[in-house]
Amino acid sequence: MPYDLEKRLVIGLASSALFNLEESDEVFRLQGEEAYRIYQRDNQNKPLPHGVAFSFIRRLLSLNQLNPTDPPVEVILLSRNDPDTGLRVMKSIEYHDLPMTRAVFLQGQSPQSYIPALKISLFLSANELDVKQAMNAGYPAGQVLRTLAYDNPDDNELRIAFDFDGVLADDEAESIYQKTKDLLHFHDHEINLANIPHNPGPLAEFLKKISKIQKLEQARKNSDSTYTPILDISIVTARNAPSHERVINTMRAWDITVNKAFFLGGIEKKSVLEVLNPHIFFDDQRLHLDPAASVLPSVHIPFGSINKPKTAEDNTGSIS
Repeated sequence: MPYDLEKRLVIGLASSALFNLEESDEVFRLQGEEAYRIYQRDNQNKPLPHGVAFSFIRRLLSLNQLNPTDPPVEVILLSRNDPDTGLRVMKSIEYHDLPMTRAVFLQGQSPQSYIPALKISLFLSANELDVKQAMNAGYPAGQVLRTLAYDNPDDNELRIAFDFDGVLADDEAESIYQKTKDLLHFHDHEINLANIPHNPGPLAEFLKKISKIQKLEQARKNSDSTYTPILDISIVTARNAPSHERVINTMRAWDITVNKAFFLGGIEKKSVLEVLNPHIFFDDQRLHLDPAASVLPSVHIPFGSINKPKTAEDNTGSIS
């Protein structure tokens, strides 16, 4: 029987998201493809260091302990390497004891066409062009941003933080604010639609599948009092009351339980995120991400009106 991806949470992962490839990329840029090939062969038994998404992926894969015979999580490597130069990546995956066995090597081609074929709910890469091409094609994708954050291996939780507008929900509400720059008008709009769930955004399907795993953890806890759930899901948004109600009602309509929510009303997100300390944070705005990326793994979701080219006078903030 074929291995069914439809019912699992499938992450597509570029090697640039999983590992730090700065050294080998420099060889490729400065010396060319053949020198890069030789370099990777010569170093194929030297493990690559952790990248931005490593701690997130390691913890995510640990959730397969909930059902080892029918694991809920699948992570597939989608690499621009060819199989020869990609061998070092596979050996590094093995060295770091990551239970990833499926890989696609594309010899320089963009991986976006394979996202729907592999039922991928989220594609992560450090390659900005690959991420934007995937998003423009309507597929969920995020660009990991460089960070110096340290992963504490003794921390067994998996903390995932999301911005709301333009990430979990579409940018309908964000567009209202961008057109008027009037916060009171935005709040009135959201009050009038408080009981109408938002349309899904690019990471809504990812959140829904994470939520199913959260329910598996709760069922395990109910049957085994010694089990401690590891998933912790947060929303960190620049919204505040009264526009918070539609967010909560949207989560109810989607049958999703969020552990924490921060309705910050313009307070800088970094100050809260440093305390929350998520293993990954998703936002559609570099305005929030660039400060956060200095202290924690952060992912840019290049979606919606906020990510279209702007004139100087357009850059006056947002509600997401």
